[in-house]
Amino acid sequence: MSASGRGETADDLLAALLDGMDAALCAFDSDGVITHWNREAERILGWSAAEAVGRRGFAGWAVRAADADDVQDRLMSAQDAPGRQVHEFALLTKDGGRILVRTQSAGVPGAGGKPAGVYCAFSEVHAQIDLERSIALSEALMDDASWGVVLVDVDLRPAVVNAHAARAFGAGRSALLGRPLGDLLEQGVEELEGALQHVLAEGAPPSPLELWVSVRTPEGVRRRCWRCGFLRLGSPLAEEPVPLGVGWLFQDVTEGRQAELDTGQLRFRANQLYRAGRAAAECEDPAEAAAVRLDFALAGFAEHALLDVLEPGPGGRLVRSGASPSGLALLLPGPGAIPVRYEPAHPALQALERIGPVRASAPAGEAADGWARARRWPPGATHALCAVLRSRGRTLGALTFLRGPSRPAFERADALYAEEVAARVAADLDLARHPL
Repeated sequence: MSASGRGETADDLLAALLDGMDAALCAFDSDGVITHWNREAERILGWSAAEAVGRRGFAGWAVRAADADDVQDRLMSAQDAPGRQVHEFALLTKDGGRILVRTQSAGVPGAGGKPAGVYCAFSEVHAQIDLERSIALSEALMDDASWGVVLVDVDLRPAVVNAHAARAFGAGRSALLGRPLGDLLEQGVEELEGALQHVLAEGAPPSPLELWVSVRTPEGVRRRCWRCGFLRLGSPLAEEPVPLGVGWLFQDVTEGRQAELDTGQLRFRANQLYRAGRAAAECEDPAEAAAVRLDFALAGFAEHALLDVLEPGPGGRLVRSGASPSGLALLLPGPGAIPVRYEPAHPALQALERIGPVRASAPAGEAADGWARARRWPPGATHALCAVLRSRGRTLGALTFLRGPSRPAFERADALYAEEVAARVAADLDLARHPL
């Protein structure tokens, strides 16, 4: 290819690049004559390249006469100054209107490093301000907003994490990047990933979503409730919408939601105690009344209730008196009853010794059935709560509530409820043993 052919190809390539730019661009030679004018400049001001190229500066056509010298001097000063210069000018459009533009200009070095001209990129000020606001908003969100912000890629892995979200996960921002959500959450990851996949496929849900999750932290697993909002992120440069991932924003609302749950739980349990009292009042046999109370106490609380009563007399041993919900009638132990074969460190015996509730759970990694079998409990029991049966200053036995692996371990509030149930059951048993 000849030198002239190569030059024409280079000029064509340069023209194509300039016309494909999103920013308006023009260039001046060292005398201030316009040498380049792209399509975005034509779109903003209305002047075509044929009308602009070859003119000396903007005087007489793209700027008011009173401003022409000042604009020209400020633009051309860029060829003698290092770096870029930013200015704002009021230019004239072809139809006679005025438009405020923000320019970034820099010198173009020629042979030997001498100034050869200036290139100038400009855009409408309001468009530039919108861009700057968007960038400022992104930086503010990613810096330290008052809610967690995580940008998740299409593989559902964190790509950007702000400081608030990093604290919520109990890790550094860089340590969270690229890790599967299953590494960060012990529970709730299925629900979160399902929500993210829905956003990628269908778009953001119409309202925020509340998720309960268990977060793995260096201090241990923390149960949290997050109020989440989602935004599908698409590329603005693609001809068709291409998902880049999901913007996930969340706030920790654990305290408020836990208070609501606790209030609802207290209301439900108080109602159960009331209903149990009304039903027990209709029982002629106090032992039957005790069994009725156990059935009401199990609802929403545990899977099993075991009632062990002390044999009459000194040194009495625990004898199984009833179980719920097996349907067995509650019976008081008579002479010669076979005691329950509890080991010395059994939680029920510990409760009798302490005269207080005792909580126990199967150790992590240990088979639940084996743990329950060793303690003479039904298969599948994973969590236990033993309360003492006390009436008129005497210990009558122990009441044990059992939960399976699908339920959480018993907490202090559960122990208080179990003690209340045990006190009422003990009063019934005391009346059955010593009728009025």
